[in-house]
Amino acid sequence: MIAERLIRVLVVEDEPVVAEVHSEYVRRTDGYTLAGVAHTAAEALKFLQAPEADVDLVLLDMNLPDLHGLDLLRRIRGAGIPSDVIAVTAVRELPVVRQAMSAGIAQYLIKPFTFAAFSTKLGAYREFHANLAGQGSSATQSEVDRALAALRPAVPAVLPKGLSPETLQTVSETLKQAGAPMSASEVSAALSMSRITVRRYLEHLTAQRAVLRTPRYGSPGRPELEYAWRR
Repeated sequence: MIAERLIRVLVVEDEPVVAEVHSEYVRRTDGYTLAGVAHTAAEALKFLQAPEADVDLVLLDMNLPDLHGLDLLRRIRGAGIPSDVIAVTAVRELPVVRQAMSAGIAQYLIKPFTFAAFSTKLGAYREFHANLAGQGSSATQSEVDRALAALRPAVPAVLPKGLSPETLQTVSETLKQAGAPMSASEVSAALSMSRITVRRYLEHLTAQRAVLRTPRYGSPGRPELEYAWRR
């Protein structure tokens, strides 16, 4: 069996401590490897334009000492560099966000954030990357739709009281990786969590239309509910 190719990441961040934190986050995220770190726009361009450069994803800060992140993004695109870009920045002004989206960023992650939020964004990108990999020179409409849906998952910014993003991500990944629909009892056993707690997360995901809930027949009495990730 051929091992899945790791996604190679360039961290572009001027603050050394922050750059190291983001680098460690990359190392901790399944499916990724750190290709390098650049502290300025000039360093980033030099790295990306090197003959041996092999970067799939750039984590780009907007506040660089020698060039605004938007200008670096435009130069990356103008140079024909195929790397995807995720903005990782404290800049939250809407004009900048709009311009970054227009320039073709894959995601926009606002500082400060937790590792859970970081891994959620990279998990979505990994699914997007996998959906388009190995499709040859063309893709069907369903393949494009599936890839874009992975990149823009319908996850609310604010969760109901009592629900945590980390646990929501864990429950979501369990359903995504399952080969068949799972009941609340089965998810509870898999995660060593109480059935009542798991049921709250499953019902929340159902309300967000991320999960399909259906009755499971075949046993005496009231049918049990089962949940499947909408693929």
